Amino acid sequence: MNSAVFLGLAVGILLAGSIIFILIKKTSGTRSLFKAQQEAKNILNKAHQEVEKIKREASLEAKEKYLNLKSEFERQTRDKQRKFNEMERRLVHKEENLEHKFQGLERRERDFSAKEKGLYTREREISEKERKCDELIQQMVEELEKISGLTREEAKNILAKKMEDEAKLEAVQTIRRVEEETKEKSQVLACQILSQAIQRSAAEHVVETTVSVVDLPSDDMKGRIIGREGRNIRALEMATGVDIIVDDTPEAVILSSFDPLRREMARLAIEKLVIDGRIHPARIEEVVETVKEELKEKIKQEGESLILELRLQNIHPELVRLLGKLKYRTSYGQNVLQHSKEVAYLAAIMAKELGADADVAMRAGLLHDIGKAVDKEVEGTHTELSVELTKKYGESEAVIQAIASHHRDVDFPSVEAVLVQSADTLSAARPGARRELLETYIKRLEKLEEIANAFEGVAKAYALQAGREIRIIVESQKISDEQAVVAAKEIAQKIKDELDYPGKIKVTVIREMRAVEYAR
Repeated sequence: MNSAVFLGLAVGILLAGSIIFILIKKTSGTRSLFKAQQEAKNILNKAHQEVEKIKREASLEAKEKYLNLKSEFERQTRDKQRKFNEMERRLVHKEENLEHKFQGLERRERDFSAKEKGLYTREREISEKERKCDELIQQMVEELEKISGLTREEAKNILAKKMEDEAKLEAVQTIRRVEEETKEKSQVLACQILSQAIQRSAAEHVVETTVSVVDLPSDDMKGRIIGREGRNIRALEMATGVDIIVDDTPEAVILSSFDPLRREMARLAIEKLVIDGRIHPARIEEVVETVKEELKEKIKQEGESLILELRLQNIHPELVRLLGKLKYRTSYGQNVLQHSKEVAYLAAIMAKELGADADVAMRAGLLHDIGKAVDKEVEGTHTELSVELTKKYGESEAVIQAIASHHRDVDFPSVEAVLVQSADTLSAARPGARRELLETYIKRLEKLEEIANAFEGVAKAYALQAGREIRIIVESQKISDEQAVVAAKEIAQKIKDELDYPGKIKVTVIREMRAVEYAR
């Protein structure tokens, strides 16, 4: 019973609590709802205010854009109106100009019409005067024929013959004057071109001897080179074809041979043997064979480097190899490769100065002595061999002809051929280019001055330009101007008869009259 009462009481309390909770919850919800409504109203009011503000700003912006567009439109309209006005003004001005020109053309047309009428009248008057002149000329010709007893054709022939004779005389005089001027100018021009070519070439002179010196690290190495009973030195001489001289020269041996290629091969072989240290006949033969192959490669490289230096193209590889071989070939002591290089430079420079083909001149100058690379192996002159080799390896006909004529074996076919021959002579004849003993050289100069001084009336004589010119000063009281010319010829003839010399010697006789007085 108590438990039931307690249970009923608990349920009642629980119900009462629930009711009270519900009432409280409801009251709280009502307050929240009221608060939410107030906030909603506030938000709504703010939204209306924002809308109004945005509407005002949009309206102001729209008005501003409208005003800007209106202003831009008005500005463009004004610009276009101004351009239209300017165009209209120009058109009016052009129209006025055209009107003036048209009026001017009308005036000129009227003037031309008047002048044309005047010219027509003048033409008729002139025609009438010409007719009268022809009649008068005919009458005068008839009178002259009667007086002279000659017909018109006879008089014309006599006059034409006289004019022809006068023209021929004038032409001969003109030709002679032109020839003299040409000789003077050509001499000056030739000297200028030659001097410029020589200065710009500036190739070094290489005078080869018949001996080479090989330096040794010590004198003990000489004994090893000689070998037991001389077997090593004999093996070297047999393998290289060079005479090896071992004398008292400290730390050196001398190689003697007329062939520079053999001397170079022997020099390289000895240097290799000295570095290697193994010197015996078998090793010597092995080293010599190795040096031969290296020398072949070196010859090829020498030719290629020269072609690159001269900037030539399309030279056959075999010609390049033969050019490299010319480094070990001499002519009168002058290195043929250096000589060929100098001739190529000189010929090309002179060809450029004269407007000729510089490429043909350079190629012909470089290859003109290519036959000397094989002239010891094949029969024929070096000129013939050079022509054959250049034909075989595809050089042009102009180059071949220039090479063929460089010693005047055939007539010069072109300007380039003349230049190659001149360059060859220059390179060979320049002082120091080819070997000449100093004693012989000095004796030749002394003999040259001696010949000049032997003539009567000679005051002084000087040998100049390495003996290529002699300048003679004569006494003006003993020798006249005419005798000076004769003396120059006689001295030149005596030099020609009594001296041996390369090239030519210029004889200059100077006669100077001086009047000296003293004021005391």
